[in-house]
This record gives sequence, structure tokens and C-alpha cells, in this order.
Amino acid sequence: MARRRTAMDWPTTLRAAVPAGEIRLRPLTMRDEHRYLALRAANRDWLAPWDATTPEHPVTEVTPAGFREMARTMARQARAGSHLPWLLWFRPAEQGDVVADFEDAAERLIGQVTVGPIIGGSARSTSIGYWMDQGHAGRGLMTAAVALACDHLFISRGLHRVEISIRPENAASLRVVEKLGFRQEGLRERFLHIAGEWRDHHSFALTSEEIGDGLLRRLM
Repeated sequence: MARRRTAMDWPTTLRAAVPAGEIRLRPLTMRDEHRYLALRAANRDWLAPWDATTPEHPVTEVTPAGFREMARTMARQARAGSHLPWLLWFRPAEQGDVVADFEDAAERLIGQVTVGPIIGGSARSTSIGYWMDQGHAGRGLMTAAVALACDHLFISRGLHRVEISIRPENAASLRVVEKLGFRQEGLRERFLHIAGEWRDHHSFALTSEEIGDGLLRRLM
């Protein structure tokens, strides 16, 4: 049986082979600033309808200072065991065999997967949020990344429940939970402030009793 991980096991990098190549979930760090900002800028219009905002700041744009503050906050939360902030990287199959060097030129930053807050005690639950580069959407890469994260949460970290909240209009994100077998539990009205307004979200969940041999295995 796989042992349960603790906050002291961070940083944790996860990897999986997919038909298109290989994906990795690697902890977000300060050194990712330039690639992260470039990817966000290239996807500004694509991501704008789904970006989290606040009533005080109804428009979100990640600046260099904003990235550094985010990286510091996420690193602190990860060390405390409350969040797992990953960036999603992809290496196409045509580049040949998998290599260990994460800075290999073939590796592409294509998105972000963030877990949290992680609740212990009698709940043992958490939520997952994610976004992806438009040029890599529709290829099953985010579905595999969420499956990889969930298997880690259930099997290695011993969580019981994982939730994902999605706007009803977000067809691409809805396909992810559908492929992975998440149960729809209901509508949360005006649940999160997104793109400048309080938005309704569908709530989806899985528990450890429902994953069988793992979500990645379910996809393959």
C-alpha cells in the first residue's frame, strides 16, 4: 500500500505518459515567471471569461509583481500542507524517449493545476482548479493532468473527497469531469466571483470509494 504523504513531502512532481507524449505536474516556482507571464499574455482573451476576480478588482491581469506575490503565497501554502500549486508541462511524443531534464527545450508550459484548500480531520477533502493554453486544448491533456492529480490526492495523500466547481457555460471544463466520472451534485448559485461578476457553478465530486484502480488507468 502506498504511504500517505505529508506537507513535508513537498515539493512533489508528478508525471504520466499519454498518447500524445508526456505530461508533468511540477511545483510553481519563481523561475517560471517569464514563461508563465508569456503564456498568460498569449491566452488573455481565451482565459478572460473564466478568470477569478474580486468585487474590488473586477479585471485580472497577472503582472510580474503579481506573479512573484502569487509564487510566494503558494510556496508558503504548500509548505503548510494546505495547497498544491502545480504548473502543467507537456513533451510531445515526436521528441523521442522521455528525459529527466525538466528544462529540456522540448518541454512546453501549457497550463496550471492548483489543489486547495486541503482539509484534514473528519473531512479529508479538497478542491481542484485549472486552466490551459488554447493551443493545447481539446487533446485530453488537462483531463489526464486532473486524473494524475486526483490519483495522487486519493492514493498517496489519503484524501477521501475531491471537488471541482465549473461554470455551466464552460463546455471544455465540463468535458474533463465527464470523462473522469465526477458526479454532479448540484448548482451553487453566485458561488465565485469570475470575470467581474458573481457566477453560478455546477459542483462535481468524487470520493475514494469511486476511483477503482485510479483515474489515469480509467483513461488508458
